[in-house]
Amino acid sequence: MDDIDRISNKEKQYIQEVLAGQFSSSSTYQMVTRLEKAFAKAFHSKHAVAMVNGTATLHMALEAAGVQPGDEVICPPLTMSSTSLAVLQTNAVPVFADVDKDTFLITAEAIQKVLTEKTKAIITVSLYGLSPQMQEIIALAKQHGLTVIEDNAQCYGAYQNGKIVGTLGHMASYSFQSSKHLTSGEGGMVITDNDELANRLRRYSGLGYAGISGTKGRITKDDIQSPEYERHVILGWNYRMSDLCAAVALGQLERMEELVTIRRRAAKYWQEALGDCTWLHPQLVKEGNSHSYWTYAVALDIEKVGWHEFREKWKALGGDGIYAAWKLAYQEPMFREKAFLNREKLGIYDRYDYNQTVCPNAEFLQPRLLQFKTNYYKEDEIKRQAEILRQTMAYFS
Repeated sequence: MDDIDRISNKEKQYIQEVLAGQFSSSSTYQMVTRLEKAFAKAFHSKHAVAMVNGTATLHMALEAAGVQPGDEVICPPLTMSSTSLAVLQTNAVPVFADVDKDTFLITAEAIQKVLTEKTKAIITVSLYGLSPQMQEIIALAKQHGLTVIEDNAQCYGAYQNGKIVGTLGHMASYSFQSSKHLTSGEGGMVITDNDELANRLRRYSGLGYAGISGTKGRITKDDIQSPEYERHVILGWNYRMSDLCAAVALGQLERMEELVTIRRRAAKYWQEALGDCTWLHPQLVKEGNSHSYWTYAVALDIEKVGWHEFREKWKALGGDGIYAAWKLAYQEPMFREKAFLNREKLGIYDRYDYNQTVCPNAEFLQPRLLQFKTNYYKEDEIKRQAEILRQTMAYFS
C-alpha cells in the first residue's frame, strides 16, 4: 500500500465542523453521536458509548456489569495496568490469571484455577492486537454466570473464527490514546448488544442524568430549562467524550482499514526479518485468529542475549525505539504495598498477597518481551528497521 499520513485532511475537516458550531448548546455532542453510530455499525454492534479514555470505559463496563465492592474480577497481569486499575476504581478485587507462554494471552484454564464464589466478571485483554481464545472463556463464564468484558485497547479490525473481535463478550472496550491504531489523542468506546448494559454505560458515564440512555447521549433544552427538572437519578461520573476528540476519532474510524493495514505491513517486514531465528519467538497466532499488530512482540532467549544487551546493539546500529513489556500489574509498587488510596482499609484486599509468585508464565515472559513498533506510515522506514533487525541478529548469531 502507499504511504499515508497519521492525521489526514478528513480529521481536520471534522474538527473544523465542530469549531464552526462555536460549541453552542445546539451543536454540542453532535459529533460524538455521529462517531458512536459509525463505530457501532463498523463493529456490528447495537450500541456504542464514547468516553474520555480507555480506562474510564473499563471502569464503566464493570459498574454496568453490577460489580460491587469486594467482588472479584479476573484479569491478566501481562498488560498495561489500567485493566486492573479499573477494577480498583470499582472497589473490587483484581484477581490475576496466568497467560499462555506462546500466545502471551490469558486462558480459560488459568481463569478456572482462580475462580471463587466472589468472582463477578472477567476482563480479557487482546494483547498487542491478538484476542485470547474467547470461545472457551465465554463457555466458562456462562457456566458460572459471569460477565465478560473484552479489553481491546490494542486491537482493531481483528477476527476470531469469522467474528469481529469485540463482539465475543458482553461488552468490549476500545482506546483512542495516542499510540493506538485509531487515535484522537485520548478517548475510548464501549460496545455492547445489550440494551440494559448500554443504558447503564450511558447513565453512569454521564453524571447519572435521567434523560439519557444507550441510544440518547444528551438531554434536551426543554428539559434543562425547566426549574422542575430532576437531572440526577443515580451516581454517575463525568466521563463524556468531547466533540473535538470525536471529530478526530470519526476521521480515524473512516480510515480504519488503511491504519490497521499499515501495522500489518510492518509486522510482515518484522516476520520476514526474523526468518528462522531460534532465539526470538514471536507471539503465536492460533488458527482461526487474525492479528492487528498494535506492536510486533517477541520473546527473547535471554540465556543467549541479555535484554539490554540486545537493545543497546539494536540502537547502536540505528534501530528505532524498542519497548519492554510493562511490569506485571501486581509487581508494581502500588500493588506490592497495596497503596489503594485508603481502599486497602476496607479489608477486601487482605485475601491476596501480591508479593509472591502469582502467575509463573507471565513472570517468565515479562523480562523477555521485546515490542517492535508497527506505526510506520512510510514503507521506507519499516524496510530500514527490518534490515537493522537482521544486522542485530547476525551480530549475536
